[in-house]
Amino acid sequence: MTTGSVLLAPSPSGGQVYDSMYYLKGAAAGGICCSITHGALTPVDVVKTRVQLDPVKYNSGLIGGFRTIIKEEGAMALSTGLGATAAGYFIQGWFKFGGVEMIKIKTAQTLGEEKAWENKTVIYLAAAAGAEFVADLFLCPLEAVRIRSVSDPEFADGLADGFVKMAKTEGLLGFYAGLVPILFKQIPYTMAKFAVQGNAADAMYGALGKSPKEVSSSTNVAISLGSGVIAGVASAIISHPADTLLSKVNKVGAGGDGPMMSRLINISKELGFWKLCTVGLLPRCVMIGTLTAGQFGIFDTVMSALGASKFHFHNPNA
Repeated sequence: MTTGSVLLAPSPSGGQVYDSMYYLKGAAAGGICCSITHGALTPVDVVKTRVQLDPVKYNSGLIGGFRTIIKEEGAMALSTGLGATAAGYFIQGWFKFGGVEMIKIKTAQTLGEEKAWENKTVIYLAAAAGAEFVADLFLCPLEAVRIRSVSDPEFADGLADGFVKMAKTEGLLGFYAGLVPILFKQIPYTMAKFAVQGNAADAMYGALGKSPKEVSSSTNVAISLGSGVIAGVASAIISHPADTLLSKVNKVGAGGDGPMMSRLINISKELGFWKLCTVGLLPRCVMIGTLTAGQFGIFDTVMSALGASKFHFHNPNA
């Protein structure tokens, strides 16, 4: 039996069973949705990263950044890092969405339906933090190659070439130079992303007076998209300072040559709190708002195509 046939196997009759096959489908859907959305927004991410790395040159906003890059380097420069982005975020999405589904379901089963509903926000936060930590250990090397490629277009000819060059020049530790800021960026981002999206979706279903099982699949996807936009903007704002630090620390020479924490402190002092929180924020809100909405919409669509029903917390007293 092939992997595809296993994933496409329908769930057992009599309701969704949250077994290893469900978690495998959730992980696959997560990998697909993250790879597609991050890959599609690579041009926006290129501009955002350039703005963060060189705000003096790229000081004319998102559209101006696009024009500057295309004029100086050609349109293909906007696809810099696409391979690392698509591969890295497939792996990250696999562990993130799959991990969140597993942790929240196992926790809900342990607590029981009523206590799980009462503590759903805490469960979302804990599940997201745990899953994201594991996912980032796999994402960090690919993100390091991506950022280096964007900051220095001459650095590598592709993902494989970038890995070889970084391994030769910086060793294994070079791939994890940005681990601390990526954790500080991704964990708060993911915690906000899942908690805000989950609560926003519940509020939308509450406004309709129906549960996810009582509405059409298109309505479920529409709610996923709408709640995803809200979650994306909120999580982008929360995680932006760490995202700026991550972009800076992967630039050669940034923050000096000392230990990682001293480099991060030096970069923070150079930028100042206001710039740390605002440089590149608008394009990141556009990017993350669109990206997060797309992720949840694609995730639900893929889960449905794989014959799985996404887990939702349920208020037993409703």
